[in-house]
Order: sequence, then structure tokens, then C-alpha cells
Amino acid sequence: MALLKPFRALRYDPGTAGPLDNLVAPPYDVVSPELRARLLAASPYNAVRLIRPEEPEDAAEALGAWREAGALVREERPAVWLLEDLFEGPDGVARSRRGVVARVKLEPYSAGLVLPHERTFPAPKEARLRLLRAVRTKLSPIFMIHDGPGPALDPDRPPDLEATLNGVTSRLWRVGDPAGIDAVLGSVGSPLLIADGHHRYEAALRFHEEDGGEETAHVLAGLVSRWDDGLVIFPTHRMIEGFVPDLDGPYSVTPLGRGAAEAVERLARAPRDRPAFVLLRRDGALLAEARSAGAGALDGLDTVAVDRLALDDVTFTASAVEAERAVSSGAATAAFLVRAPTVEQVEAVALAGETMPQKSTYFFPKLASGLLFAPFDE
Repeated sequence: MALLKPFRALRYDPGTAGPLDNLVAPPYDVVSPELRARLLAASPYNAVRLIRPEEPEDAAEALGAWREAGALVREERPAVWLLEDLFEGPDGVARSRRGVVARVKLEPYSAGLVLPHERTFPAPKEARLRLLRAVRTKLSPIFMIHDGPGPALDPDRPPDLEATLNGVTSRLWRVGDPAGIDAVLGSVGSPLLIADGHHRYEAALRFHEEDGGEETAHVLAGLVSRWDDGLVIFPTHRMIEGFVPDLDGPYSVTPLGRGAAEAVERLARAPRDRPAFVLLRRDGALLAEARSAGAGALDGLDTVAVDRLALDDVTFTASAVEAERAVSSGAATAAFLVRAPTVEQVEAVALAGETMPQKSTYFFPKLASGLLFAPFDE
């Protein structure tokens, strides 16, 4: 059975639902209460009502009502979609990232066709599973990486769909002819590596195992080539409120200046053959570098080294400045600034059958929700 398939998209009709800019939302796991309130105010049809409802039944009710009102319309014929995201990263560099949106067959990780790289936790999976049971629709695409070439876009063809969310512009082109579909899907190389959406993938797999039918056998995914110039990973730093462990012994420690910017710059120059991180405290900063490199795929990762310190009360931020501010204000006892793993390191971990600690990778930007939906009925 084919790993990838086209699908009949369920998508917004702007004539009824309004501009797509007001309808899209980020994935559920980055929707804060403040952002949810802003998205709810943007439109009564915003996708956040589906992906982050008060109760799963609320999402199912909204989905049915929107379809009945014509705010969501279903395409008659299957297609795949070419996706381009235009964005400026946290480093201030403007980039574009291209991919393919299609259905991916749900496979257990043991089959070696779809591979994870991060650990998952029961509560988020249970929440996503309850939502799937209620809506029977794939609401958000899983972000996956493949080893084939990226799609070529026709510069003279305007996109069929376009939306901007939080400074990221997503553009989509529909490919519906059989030869075009075969060419697009044939360029995607396996195995597929989950970049973002582990909890949603595992919830969908469990839902399919419960259902047992072919209709629930696929998940919606955005697939990006590992060779794409716009595929970037940014770090997620750690903050703690509790005890700060002693770093003597396995680490060579170098005092640094007090500023986070200087600390991040110095950390970036540390050799990548072994883990390193910066410990920020109110009395200054320390660069900690492992004295030796381990032999395993996980041993060279900064986040693994910090995770092995067995920290308590850990919170996360993508901003080193925010981490520094939390320490300076006393909101955090200390912060651990880390480097993002490389794509090669992520692949090595996945292929070795290992998983990284939570929040080890920040593939930016995340794929928007609300551009395309895919009901479980094909």
C-alpha cells in the first residue's frame, strides 16, 4: 500500500468565512490563553475553535455547523498541494521553505517508515485522541522531513491559497492531475522523520487502531526535504526555579560576561563533537563544555546533557533574552542556554531508535492550522 496519497481537502470558502488571514491558527501546543483569545476575536470561524476547543464536542459541533453554513467546503476530487512558507526566523534572517501536503499512511515506528525523534507524554496524546474521536477529521498537518528533492514551483502561477499568520506567509498550489500527483509524491523519499507533531501522530495511530478501518489509516502531513535551504532548527532554552547542580567533574567551566547575547555567541563557537551549554545565574554566566564526547547518537546533544542534570521545575523559552530577563528578575533561579541540534543529529537519533528530551528541537516556523482539513472518510 502506498505510503502517500492525495486527499479531498475540506477548506474555507472566503466568500462566507472571510479572509484566510483571520481564519488560520498555529498548532494547538503553542496556543497560549492570550493568543487563543486574540484568534477567537479575529473571526467566529477561526481554526482555533477546532484545534483548541473548551471540549472536543464543541469542535465537532462547530465543524458541522461551518460545513452546513458553507464556511467550509469539500473538494470533489483528490489532490496534493505544494506549500511555500515565507518567514523571518528568530535570528532575523528571511527564508523560504517549500514542501508537499498529502496524506501519510499511519505506521508504527517499529516499521521504520515513519520515525520520531522526541519523547511524548500521555496527557497531550489523550487530549488529541478525544478530539479525533469527536471530529473524525485531520485538523492540523504533521510536520515531516524526507530525503528526496523539494518541489519546484511555477513562478508564473499565483497560489491557490495564501494566508499570513504572525509574520509567516503560507502559500499553497493545488496539484490535481494524476500525472502531477504521481510526480510530486514520487519525489518524497522515505523514511519520514517527524519534525513536529509527535503527540498528534501517535494519537492518530491509536485512533486508527481503535477504529480498525481504512478510512482512518492516514494522517495529514506537510513534507519538507531535508535539503531545503529553509529547513532550520532553533534552540529551546531551559529555565528552573529550584536547585542549581554543581557542574564540576564532567564539564570544563569558563566564566563569561553577564549578557545573554555574549553567552550565546560564545556557545556557538564551542566544538560540536560534544555537548555544551551556558548556565545563567544572577551573579554571572558560565560556559560548560563536556570533557569528552560520548559514542551514542544522543551523547553529543546539549539538551541531553542538561536533561541528565535531573533538574526540577523546568520551563522553556526560545528566547535567550527572555531567559536572561527571568533570571535577572528572580522569576527563575537559573537558565540553561543550549544550541539547537543539527538536522544530521536529529536524523542520527531517529535512525538509532532513540528519542531526545522534550523541547529539544524548534523547527521554525510550525505549520499553520486551517489552510486545509482532511476528514476521515476516504
